[in-house]
Amino acid sequence: MSYSVGQVSALAGVTVRTLHHYDRTGLLSPGERSHAGYRLYGDADLARLQQILFYRELGFSLDETAAILTDPQANALDQLRARHGQLRDQIARLQRLAEVTERAIEVQRTGVELTPEERSEVFGPVTFDLSYATEAQLKWEDSPGHQESMARAAAHSKEDWRQLMGEAAAWRAELLAAFDDGVPGDGDRAMDIAEEHRLHLTRWFTACPPDMHRRIADDFAADPRAFALAVPAPEQRPGLDAYLREAIHANASRRTQSPTTTCEEDR
Repeated sequence: MSYSVGQVSALAGVTVRTLHHYDRTGLLSPGERSHAGYRLYGDADLARLQQILFYRELGFSLDETAAILTDPQANALDQLRARHGQLRDQIARLQRLAEVTERAIEVQRTGVELTPEERSEVFGPVTFDLSYATEAQLKWEDSPGHQESMARAAAHSKEDWRQLMGEAAAWRAELLAAFDDGVPGDGDRAMDIAEEHRLHLTRWFTACPPDMHRRIADDFAADPRAFALAVPAPEQRPGLDAYLREAIHANASRRTQSPTTTCEEDR
């Protein structure tokens, strides 16, 4: 039995345009033509189309599908095993994203509800990039420090956030003044400013030892989204992210080498 393009489109749930594309590329060329020159698909063509759609659903490219279907030496089993592994990785990632979403919903339900006006008042120019927050959650989800930080952030009241952001604004003013004055990034003034930032994180989120502070500084220098959490875009200067990184690394080395450093200083 033969089927027209329109009939195959309806049966298989693909567009006529897709079938024409498969024909042009040689992936699926109908075995017959009508007297008027129209494409006609036979049972063998429909069986091949079913295979094509199967591999498409699994995420194989048209070239990969063509290789599997046309090359007798192509090892479809190996291809399927490889795709199976990729799909399992994608499923695991989507499950983590679902968990992140659930946590975000919980934070929204239990956290401080702010009107747009209050949010502007409390956070000012600081913005939170959802894509960065999601990536950070996936990257650090097993870290006790990150878990504590998220829990404490969710528990802050509106007044807590107002005080926190006020401290952050004062700290940024010191940082920008030092940078604009040409203060060396590894000098005492810059290191003291870096130490203020470390203690601020410890005070409001989670204990931030020097090594952790170094990693945070590396994120600032590598990812503009992370740096924008510390210094909003309107206040940034070219090279400021690298300057802050230098100051934090210098301060971390100073504290690591200092014999008087104790845990009590971080409280």
